[in-house]
Amino acid sequence: MPGIKVLYVEDEPFLAQIVKESLQSRGYQVEHISHGSLALKAFETLQPEICILDVMLPGADGFEIGKTIRNLNKQIPIIFLTAKTQTGDVLQGFSSGGNDYLKKPFSMEELIVRIENLLSLTRGQGEENQPENHQIGAYVFSPKTYELKINGHPVKKLSHRETTLLLMLVNGKNEPVLRKDILMKLWGDDSFYNSRNLDVYLTRLRDYLKNDPCIEIITIKGIGYHMIVKSSP
Repeated sequence: MPGIKVLYVEDEPFLAQIVKESLQSRGYQVEHISHGSLALKAFETLQPEICILDVMLPGADGFEIGKTIRNLNKQIPIIFLTAKTQTGDVLQGFSSGGNDYLKKPFSMEELIVRIENLLSLTRGQGEENQPENHQIGAYVFSPKTYELKINGHPVKKLSHRETTLLLMLVNGKNEPVLRKDILMKLWGDDSFYNSRNLDVYLTRLRDYLKNDPCIEIITIKGIGYHMIVKSSP
C-alpha cells in the first residue's frame, strides 16, 4: 500500500535496517525510532497509519507505548514484535491495545501480510456502505465507531479484530461463518497459533454479550460459528 506512513520502534539496529528497507521498497513511508522514550513524540509528529512496536525497548517498553497510543487513537492498528512466547505475554499485548502480535524471528513476508491485513480491516470498516448500527437483541453494535451498547449505555470499545469478528457473525445470520474464513480474514492464515487467538476473541465477545440471554454464539464443531438471537419470552 504505497504512501502509508509507518511508525516503527525497534532498538536492534540490524533488524531495524532490514525491516525499514523492506517496507520502503514496497512504498511505505517508515519513521524508525530506536528509543522508547522518543516514540510518542514521533507518533504525534508523524501521525502514522499503523504502528509496529518492539516490546523490549530502552526508555519505555512497547506495551506501555501501545497503551498510550491506543488512548490517543482508538482505531490505529498496532503490531507488537517480541521474542516472548508465553500466552500471558500475548494476552498482555492485546490488552495493551495491540491488534496483532508477531514473534521473533519472523519473515518479512509474514509481517507484510499482517500489515496489509490490518490496514484492509481498518479501511473496510470505514466504507460508506457500511450500516451505521446493527441491532443484536438488546445491544446496538456500531462498526464504524467500534462501539457496543446496551440500553444506550456503552458496554465496550471494541478492537479492530473484535469489531470485524462480530460483524462477520452478525452478517452470517442465515448460515454458519466458517472458522477458516474468520482466521483468513482476521490474521491472513489459519495456523494453530492464530486459531488459539480466535478462541480468546470468541470468549471475549460472548462475555460482552452475556447480559442478553437471548443471544448465543454457537460453536459448530469442525465447521465454524453461528450467532443466534432468540425472541424474548
